[in-house]
Amino acid sequence: MPSPFPGMNPYLEHPVLWPGVHQGLITYATETLNAILPPRYVASINERLYVVQPERDIYPDVVVVEHPSPQRPMRQGTGETATGVAVDPPWVLTIDSVEMREVFIEILSVADESRVVTVIEVLSPSNKADGSEGRQLYLTKQQEILESQAHLIEVDLLRQGEHTVAVPRGTLLRRGKWDYLVCLHRGGQGRRYEVWAIPLRQRLPCIGVPLADGDPDVALDLQAVFNRCYDACGYARRLDYRREPRTPLKGDDAEWANALLREHGLRD
Repeated sequence: MPSPFPGMNPYLEHPVLWPGVHQGLITYATETLNAILPPRYVASINERLYVVQPERDIYPDVVVVEHPSPQRPMRQGTGETATGVAVDPPWVLTIDSVEMREVFIEILSVADESRVVTVIEVLSPSNKADGSEGRQLYLTKQQEILESQAHLIEVDLLRQGEHTVAVPRGTLLRRGKWDYLVCLHRGGQGRRYEVWAIPLRQRLPCIGVPLADGDPDVALDLQAVFNRCYDACGYARRLDYRREPRTPLKGDDAEWANALLREHGLRD
């Protein structure tokens, strides 16, 4: 069963589901690109790794181990406090560090695979969480690419979190409203950006993916990639449309979504 939404499905923004969505989008976009790229290019999946002690609402895989609290106060060497005053037992918790793995796409020159032509990033909650290690690493990499001759495509399908794509938020607000964004910066073009601003009710765009040496862009249909991810990963069986999405819809969009789900028989 296909997604009931014409574009991005807001129920998939849930942090527990997002790692699978992210991996699926990267995998199927890479496969699609390799089917349409000229022979002198190849799309490859790369990754960055880092270790964090995360907030649970951002990283659902964090492990918290609870140890039994002591039943009686402890004293140095004897099991009692030095002053004989009882100490209220604390909770003793161990928060395990989590290794974070973020994948992204690189389009490389077959003749010289050390030459990165284009980078395609699908943003994760960690990239948009204020003050997080994942955000700092992402912004550092973003700036490095912007200062290079490589092209950068950023796909933001998350309504929650800090503004992260390279084009300034204030500039976009002067042009209109959006729920999701795709931002393209072509290498060597300074502060010029191409942006697809996507409302909830609109399909995801078909975007131009730039190459090198005067070769024309190839067209990547993000909606087709998303649809394949939704179907292949079985989200129709996993999502409970009787509930509201983790990041709530508001106003007219909430009313529209309710009517849409009732039309598909997914809500009473």
